[in-house]
Amino acid sequence: MLRPSPAPARGILRRKLDPSHMMHGRYLPDDALAPFVEHYWSVSWDLRGQPPRLQETMPHPNVHAVVDAAGSGLFGVHTRRFAVELAGQGRVFGIKFRPGGFRPFLRRPVAPLANRSLPFAEVFGADGTAYERDVLACADVEACVALSADLLAAHRPPADPTVARVAGIVALAATDRAITTAEELAGRCGLGLRALQRLFNDYVGASPKWVINRYRLHEAIERLAAGTAVDWAELALSLGYYDQAHFNRDFRQLVGRSPGEFARAERVGRPDGPSNP
Repeated sequence: MLRPSPAPARGILRRKLDPSHMMHGRYLPDDALAPFVEHYWSVSWDLRGQPPRLQETMPHPNVHAVVDAAGSGLFGVHTRRFAVELAGQGRVFGIKFRPGGFRPFLRRPVAPLANRSLPFAEVFGADGTAYERDVLACADVEACVALSADLLAAHRPPADPTVARVAGIVALAATDRAITTAEELAGRCGLGLRALQRLFNDYVGASPKWVINRYRLHEAIERLAAGTAVDWAELALSLGYYDQAHFNRDFRQLVGRSPGEFARAERVGRPDGPSNP
């Protein structure tokens, strides 16, 4: 039985798309795989007779296993915003690993996989090839989740206490808004800065500084999407920026629009901005 994830989706940049033409679900793993997997996800759309839709999301410090007729694989941390134009009819199914949770399956540092992908067979052998084929042929989300659980269970690595430690450190960076630098995160975890950087390079695939910065920008997007009045200077300082100019620069570089443009688009309820990132 599917267990929907109760956690709200974060990092979605275009929120005004008509839900009658798109479905997005996220489902929890069983207890045996929970140390490695954050959730399974499925996105399907039927835009026949409709114009194409641009879908954009912010990056997270997670590895994804994605089955897509347009190109499947094991995708490392994507450091830029992800943008795809949806047209016609289709579906994509994925496994979102916990931060650090893919390292035991890969059995080598995750950082070289950033902005790259591997074929399923490189990590899971013939089972990975069969998994991709079966999920592409599967029309039922529950069956896709079952196929994913079977694949991971068959290749489940030995217990690795570092996975839980890394996931806890990343969660601290995500939830404690007072942490705005890698040095502060290292101190909170009882590690030296270089030790923390090596740990993230090995298990997460992105630097501590990058992870903190991305979560602070996630927070900014949630505040702007809420539609409340914003004191821009206060927002920048609360997110750990030296000044508003640095915040604006990082926001535009990642999101493709200024904070003000993004906030105005949310208020008027329409997607705007360039059609190409």
